[in-house]
Amino acid sequence: MPNELTRDTLLAALRQHIGRRHGVTATALCRQVLGVPPTTGDERALRTLVVELRMAGHHVCAHPRDGYFLADSAEELEETCSFLKSRSMSGLQQISAMKRVSIPDLVGQMRLPS
Repeated sequence: MPNELTRDTLLAALRQHIGRRHGVTATALCRQVLGVPPTTGDERALRTLVVELRMAGHHVCAHPRDGYFLADSAEELEETCSFLKSRSMSGLQQISAMKRVSIPDLVGQMRLPS
């Protein structure tokens, strides 16, 4: 019977992947936790759990080039934060262009009167 993919089982698996050089793909990480080949739904659940772990303060890093891993240094954590910020800004720029609205207006920033 396969194991369950939870925050705890994912974090335990990630503790075997510390540092960029030990990064692992979503597929391989799911397989490590579950003990069986994962489905697309399993990989989607993994990504959701990664967000939950980050929101709980865990330094879960990921990059398409490196895979998933726990930060081994402040530099690795900062690189992941920069990557996430860049990805978020790209999405905001696309929405802003499609709606023909500025990013500050899109996110509801208050403006000072002119």
